[in-house]
Amino acid sequence: MPSTLPTATAPTADLARPYRLARRPEERIVLLGQLMDMVRPEEVMHFITGSIASGRRTLIANHNAHSLYLLRRNADFARYYGLADLVEVDSLPLLLWANGTGRRSRRFHRCTYLDWREQFWTLASKNQWRVFFLGGAPGVPEIAKQSLQKRWPSLVLDGRDGYFDMTQDQEQNASVVEQIAAFRPDVLFVGMGMPRQELWIQQNYEQLPNCVVLPVGAAFDYEAGVQKAAPRWMGRMGMEWAFRLVNDPTRLFGRYCVEPRFLVGMLAADAFAARTERQRARQLERRRKAVGESAGHRRRAADQRRTLPAG
Repeated sequence: MPSTLPTATAPTADLARPYRLARRPEERIVLLGQLMDMVRPEEVMHFITGSIASGRRTLIANHNAHSLYLLRRNADFARYYGLADLVEVDSLPLLLWANGTGRRSRRFHRCTYLDWREQFWTLASKNQWRVFFLGGAPGVPEIAKQSLQKRWPSLVLDGRDGYFDMTQDQEQNASVVEQIAAFRPDVLFVGMGMPRQELWIQQNYEQLPNCVVLPVGAAFDYEAGVQKAAPRWMGRMGMEWAFRLVNDPTRLFGRYCVEPRFLVGMLAADAFAARTERQRARQLERRRKAVGESAGHRRRAADQRRTLPAG
């Protein structure tokens, strides 16, 4: 997986806040045993722009507490992350944990569809990107398309629902892959919920056309108005989960109230590793200082010997 963003032109006027075009190695971190990228929404847009310009197939994945729980229980789901070129962090608690254990992370590194949707559709409209959406209930992609094209009339957008047999060798699934290929997308959004969307991507990735592939969950449900998105201030405060739990307690109680306890072992291992790393860094710093002081002492002694009178 590359540790730098693809080369592209300077940031466009649509992305007003300045950001670096090149990534620093320390901005790809290992957290709870998984690779994650500390990227801002602007950097995600730059990655998409560069990937489309290069004409290669790329995958943007994301991690949150639910994904960390699932990948320990599903080998195909874990293999999906091995395909990813960029891994967003979709969880403020994970970012706070990263910062508390010595990694470089900030609140603005939280990236989800809702964080960069305005920037994306502005760029897609301006650059005439071809965008295909796979997912949602029957009728949802069409409503979402109409809603988006009211705001950005020049969007080149198509899609279909996610209600089909996704078994890899089934005729229905093959037909869906063919439909996507025929559209020749620059960007493919897959919104069928975690882990179904990730498993579908993992199983069909090599058959997909060269485009940027992103899992986006309920993105088009939000655009179609069939689900209400949490206010962005709740996302910035790390409280989006509470909004979703209140609105869908039956489905999400296990995810938010039961699954986190299975992460305790990983948290403990991560904390121990971070402590060991800090201790090693302090030891290296003490040795460096000791070597420096010893070298300085030897230089001073040599200088004194040179200045002593002969005989």
